[in-house]
Amino acid sequence: MFDLLLKNATIATMEGDNPFGLVPDGAIGIANGKIAWVGPVAQAPAGQTGQVRDLAGKVVTPGLVDPHTHIVYGEEGLVDFEVLSQGGGRWDLEARSAGVGGMMRRTRVLSEEALYDASRKRMSRLIANGVTTVESKSGCGMDKDTELRAMRVSRALGRDLPITVVSTYLGAHGLAPEFAGRRDDYVTFMCEEVLPEAVRQGVVDQVDGFCDKVGFNHEQMGRLYAKAQSYGLGVKAHADQYTDFGAGALVARHRGLSADHMEYGSLATIREMADAGTVATLLPGAHLTLHETRKPPVEMFRDLGVPMALATNSNPVSSPTVSPASQMHLACYLFRLTAEEALKGFTVNSARALGLSDKAGRVAVGRAADLAVWDTDDPRGIVYQIGGAPCLAVIKDGVVIHDVPAPEYRRT
Repeated sequence: MFDLLLKNATIATMEGDNPFGLVPDGAIGIANGKIAWVGPVAQAPAGQTGQVRDLAGKVVTPGLVDPHTHIVYGEEGLVDFEVLSQGGGRWDLEARSAGVGGMMRRTRVLSEEALYDASRKRMSRLIANGVTTVESKSGCGMDKDTELRAMRVSRALGRDLPITVVSTYLGAHGLAPEFAGRRDDYVTFMCEEVLPEAVRQGVVDQVDGFCDKVGFNHEQMGRLYAKAQSYGLGVKAHADQYTDFGAGALVARHRGLSADHMEYGSLATIREMADAGTVATLLPGAHLTLHETRKPPVEMFRDLGVPMALATNSNPVSSPTVSPASQMHLACYLFRLTAEEALKGFTVNSARALGLSDKAGRVAVGRAADLAVWDTDDPRGIVYQIGGAPCLAVIKDGVVIHDVPAPEYRRT
């Protein structure tokens, strides 16, 4: 009946009314790459089963969904680390040839093969940390060739590795130096040259941009969103990170998927997000490294029913990590999320932030068997440890793609 049966598991289904959708002493039957049965192990259907794996009480969650990454880039940002770890802030980076400009210069010089090789290593580590679905942004070049190269790499990673990759065009990450002083012309360039070519090549699913008084204004982002939506692409923004710019409200007016960062989100903005069903994606890694003091308005998100997603924001400048569990831990301490909210942030709510609510983020019959097994017997234990609990195994479409053997000790 089953190709694989996971038994004696503590299952956090992330659906239902009880905390974590918990099924203690549970079992998951997998057939043809999908979840065929979920419930108490004592009630598991009898019959022929291919492989049986006894998890000895370990926690099983949906495969994690990381809805905001810049994982396709060139060299690591060691200079960024030197500046930020010694108390510098975002505005100190460019003077040291770091920041987004430094990432751009390091990435533009790479061939597509070199960019793929560097990014594949990071993506593989992300998978080993429990991720089965990820968003991968461009934005590391801002010129046409590098942006298209980055999106092609994102597509290739999703083809070559056991992970679902959503490719996002982030040309509006900043202003390309070739367009200095000509921000409107750069928006025209993105709308008329880069985005149409990305669509023609089939390498883009969503469009993002940095909407702020030091970034792109509402009219400019509106032009980019209108062009994206004319192709049927989802839209989102780096929103209200440094000022109350109403960027989250702009995303909501365009029925966008998510507004990300949101440290300065106002009540008016959050009301519009709630009405539109726009997700707030919180990024604790960047909040930590950039020494931010203004925290996202979590209580208002709760009160108004705005779903909160979490993401690694994996990038070489402000969030050099591929560990979702570590970001859950940070979200609890920095933003006062509960452990359940943190896990929802990388499952049900992050799937919603990518428009994948019907495909990812829950353990339920009929869904793809995308699962993660954790070295804890309580789902709070995933979040509790500094750095997060170790991920013992990852299953993608019913196939075990990552497995950590127990350590052995041999006396000599």
